[in-house]
Amino acid sequence: MTATAPPFGPSPSATARRRPLAVAGLLAALAGVVFGLLLAVAGPASAHAALTGSDPQDGAVVDTAPEAVTLTFSEQVAMGEGSIRVLDPDGKRADTEDAPRDLHSGSTVKYGVSLHSGLPDGTYTVAWQAVSADSHPVSGAFTFSIGAPSETTVALPDNEAGGGLVGTLYGIARYAAYAGFIVLAGGAAFVLACWQRGAGARPLQRLVVRGWMTLTAATIAMLLLRSPYTGSGKLGDAFDLDGLKAVLDTKPGAALVSRLLLLGAGALFIAVLFGAYAKREDEREKKDLTFGLAIGGTVVAAGIAGTWALAEHASTGIQPGIAMPVDVLHLLAVATWLGGLAALLVALYRTPDITAAAVRRFSRVAFISVLVLTATGIYQSWRQVGSWSALTGTGYGQLLLVKVGLVAVLVGVAGISRRWTARLATGGGGGARTETGTAEPDEEEQSVDTETPEPAAPENPARAAQLARQQAAVATTEKKRMRDADPDRSGLRRSVLAEVGVAVALLAVTTILTSTEPGRTEEEAARLSAPAAAPAASGPVNLTLPFDTGGKNGKGTVRMDLDPGRTGANVVHLWIDDINGKAMDVPEVKLAFTLKSKDIGPLPALPVRLTEGHWTSTGVQIPIAGNWNVAVTVRTSDIDQTTVDKNVKIG
Repeated sequence: MTATAPPFGPSPSATARRRPLAVAGLLAALAGVVFGLLLAVAGPASAHAALTGSDPQDGAVVDTAPEAVTLTFSEQVAMGEGSIRVLDPDGKRADTEDAPRDLHSGSTVKYGVSLHSGLPDGTYTVAWQAVSADSHPVSGAFTFSIGAPSETTVALPDNEAGGGLVGTLYGIARYAAYAGFIVLAGGAAFVLACWQRGAGARPLQRLVVRGWMTLTAATIAMLLLRSPYTGSGKLGDAFDLDGLKAVLDTKPGAALVSRLLLLGAGALFIAVLFGAYAKREDEREKKDLTFGLAIGGTVVAAGIAGTWALAEHASTGIQPGIAMPVDVLHLLAVATWLGGLAALLVALYRTPDITAAAVRRFSRVAFISVLVLTATGIYQSWRQVGSWSALTGTGYGQLLLVKVGLVAVLVGVAGISRRWTARLATGGGGGARTETGTAEPDEEEQSVDTETPEPAAPENPARAAQLARQQAAVATTEKKRMRDADPDRSGLRRSVLAEVGVAVALLAVTTILTSTEPGRTEEEAARLSAPAAAPAASGPVNLTLPFDTGGKNGKGTVRMDLDPGRTGANVVHLWIDDINGKAMDVPEVKLAFTLKSKDIGPLPALPVRLTEGHWTSTGVQIPIAGNWNVAVTVRTSDIDQTTVDKNVKIG
């Protein structure tokens, strides 16, 4: 929005009184339709972390019961007691029910639980649930079998963490929190930076106060819903004190509490802005107070924006030290632009003396906000998407394209508004003026237009006051009628209303983006988990490895067969031949498997001698498919030995 607007006043006609209600109804309906459609097409929200592997892997059949079950994730997660549950075929707990053990190794994020000894054969179900580092819950389940698959009474859950009624309510609260912050911060910025006399306008006061109330109520709701949202999914647990205490110990819980404390400071800011500041007449004092309120309001707004940056996508992934301040700037730019636009719409419809100078100032503020929004948005898009394929091939990237399209539409509609106000400023619209100084002289001139001749004082003072009110109302009505008859002003109002409507849809898309797995991590998780989901090989693996221990008769060849050559249990046969191709008897042979891409191994195997030159090992476990390094150590004497290796794809 980059234009100027003349003063407007309230109309006492029935049509004019119903117009703000119609506007509110239209915006509410648009928000509901857009938000509902986006929720329908987005599906359950996935979070930043993803399961990339497990041991045993999904669908594996192992010969003997494992001692533990481990899960590997793409990003850091938080787990508590009961986060990993292993259920036997009858649905009973097969794990020791202890809290998951942290098995991190370098950059590998891994957790595990121990299993009871002596587990019978059959199919076991692993159900897990965790909270990603960006505050969103993740969950899943898979099965593995001991000995052979069997019937099981355990049904795999088909719902994701963070869904159901609690998930819907939490999503609504998240949307309301963003909307409240935008109205609160943007409305206050509009008053301080664009129209200081608006601090005394009741419609703007109500707008900003309602923004504060909405953000406060939404934050309290999110704090209460946090425990069932990331845990049981039961609405009744929202008032569980133990769950609330656990939430307060987490990063998202601390961010929500910090937001409530900052909102307390925000209440003081609002009280001063619409109290002492609105009533201040001395220009020097008002200028000093404006500076103080601007600094204090910026600090409070940046702090509230930081509660999102510290607990969600910006705090995880690559370059968090840069991403978090960039995210704060992005939120402040959005609030200044869209919140100021909402304040401008209210002023155009509900206040009689909004000045052309005020709209011109908002034009400059909005332009700067769009520049900041564009720069920070480009960085955020690169960080969260990372590639062209993720931009078009992931849910996050597709939603981001929708958001970019809505921003383009919003800027286009703002251009239309600029043309309407340019027509008003060049002499149309019944006397619109260009800016000749500060806002205060313009407003004083405008106030002269509303003055009416002082009525002759009748004998009854009450009657005199009544006549004065009636004459003022008639004058205001006539003035408003003349303004509303101007097609340029009507066009401006319609275009600003359209801008706000697009902004509502844009906010809905932004809210869903915050709970959607970034395209960069979605592609990375798919790449890391692809080997585990690879189909089994159709035949044994055969290797031939020449060796030379350096001693007498130390040269020969190792022939190895790995059968069936896939994940799970395998049988290894080794044949040792001398340089003439005859069986070679050696005192010792060792075997090891290493998957370097997953930092797994070396996994040792100790073959046993069957006959001269023939060694074997049974039950060799290959946990996941991949490009394995197979190392064979051959000892031909007490002091002569060598290790030969080769990479081979298994599974």
